[in-house]
Amino acid sequence: MTDAPAAPVRPAVRVTVAQLQVGTDRAANVEVARDAVREAARVRADVVVLPEYASAFDPRGVGPDLAEPLDGPFVTAVREEAARAGVAVLAGTTLPGEEDDAARRVVNAVVGVGADGSLVGVYRKVHLYDAFGQRESDRFVAGPADAPPLVLDVAGLRLGVMTCYDLRFPESARRLVDAGADVLVVPAAWAPGPLKAMHWRTLAVARAIENTAAVVAVGQAGRGVVGRSLVVGPDGVVGLELDETPQVRTVDLDAAALTAVRERNPSLANRRYTVVPRP
Repeated sequence: MTDAPAAPVRPAVRVTVAQLQVGTDRAANVEVARDAVREAARVRADVVVLPEYASAFDPRGVGPDLAEPLDGPFVTAVREEAARAGVAVLAGTTLPGEEDDAARRVVNAVVGVGADGSLVGVYRKVHLYDAFGQRESDRFVAGPADAPPLVLDVAGLRLGVMTCYDLRFPESARRLVDAGADVLVVPAAWAPGPLKAMHWRTLAVARAIENTAAVVAVGQAGRGVVGRSLVVGPDGVVGLELDETPQVRTVDLDAAALTAVRERNPSLANRRYTVVPRP
C-alpha cells in the first residue's frame, strides 16, 4: 500500500493595486498606466489592476470626448506594456457608444489583457450609477446583464470583474463566483459623500465574506473620488487598505488559504438559490 500523492499546493498570486490619479489629458494617462505596469513587473506581479476610467476621467462627467475604441491609444499602450512586462492587466476605460444613439452615450468598460498582450475580454458595466443624485444613464449605455461574465485565469486563480456601483449588487459578485471566480476585482471611481467611504469598505468586505472570495477593490485617487483601495481575504480580513492619495502597492493572494476558507465555510455549496439576469 502506497501513500496517495499529496494534493498540489496552489500558488500565491501577486497583485499590484494601482490607485492612480487620472485626468482629461489622455496622453498623460497613458504614461501613468504604463508606469503602473512597469512597477508591477519590477516587483514580479502576476497582474496589475488599474481603476475605473483609467484612460481618462473628468469629475464633472465622462462623455464622448473622452471615449476611444479598443484599438485606440490607451488599450493599445496597455497591451504593449503588458506584453513587454509579462504582466496581466485589468483597466477601466470608456468606449464609444452606438452611432445611432441620439444622446451620444458611451460605454463604461474594463478590459482584461493577458501577460502576452492579448485582449482577453471586455466587461461592460451593467449597473449604472443612477443614485445619490447622479444619473450615469444620461451619459452611458449599460452592458447587457446576460453577457458572459469576464473571468480571467491568472497564475492558478480565477479573477472575476465588475465595476464600481456593481459592488452594491450581491448578484453581480455571485454570478462571477458561479462562473468560477476565486477573486472579485472591482475597478472603481467611487464618488465621495456622507457615508460613501464607509459603504465602499463595508460592501467590499461583505462581498468577500458571502462569496468566500478575495476582493481586490481598486479606487481612483484625486478630485471627485475617494481612493481608499483595499484587498480583502475570503474570510473578510482586510489585508491592504490605502488612503486617498495616488499610490501603487503589491500584495500576495494565497490560493491555498482561499481553499481552506471554503472548506471551513462551505456556504457556496450550501446555498439554495441561483442568480438569473433580468431581461
